[in-house]
Amino acid sequence: MEQKDELIFHPKRIMLFILLFGLSFLFLALTVSYVYIRVINAVPPVQVPWLFVLNTLVLLASSWTMVRAKKAYLNDETAQYQQYLLRTLQLSVVFMCMQIIAWYLLIQSNIHLGSSTTVAFLYVISFVHLVHVLAGIPFLYLFYRAAKKRMVDPVTVLVYFSDPEKQLKLRLLTIYWHFLDFLWVYLVLFFVVNVLI
Repeated sequence: MEQKDELIFHPKRIMLFILLFGLSFLFLALTVSYVYIRVINAVPPVQVPWLFVLNTLVLLASSWTMVRAKKAYLNDETAQYQQYLLRTLQLSVVFMCMQIIAWYLLIQSNIHLGSSTTVAFLYVISFVHLVHVLAGIPFLYLFYRAAKKRMVDPVTVLVYFSDPEKQLKLRLLTIYWHFLDFLWVYLVLFFVVNVLI
């Protein structure tokens, strides 16, 4: 019980939740500002690019592979753990590339930052989210690299899987990843609902 309490109130865990709390308020403030400016200035809502919707599936898939990686870790399944970490990393890169393509298509359609206030919000909100996905990539890569480098024989695998610090870090990374996915789903639904209202 003592060890569990220690993990719950671990400084890294507290720092992560403070970060997620701050991000929640940042995106809440951005979306509320979007609605306020749209209503006050009678600005038409921005259409959600179809790639944003498709990208939602990519992020949900990365969330699923992260869950599978964590499960493989807890079950001491070395190959599956490494494979699912790699898949999560690959899907995250696909997400980022698709975001850049979506912005490029918007600009090609003459929908750029200066088009309207609502369009500017779409760019800013999606860019800030992308920055936080990008911030998680090095951690994913470090987990994958450590798994490939240190899990080479039964003894190193046992040491790797029984390390409580690694378990905590993987749990925190998983929470962060799920938060980003949930946040993206919220943002896409927010823009879709604004178009429909």
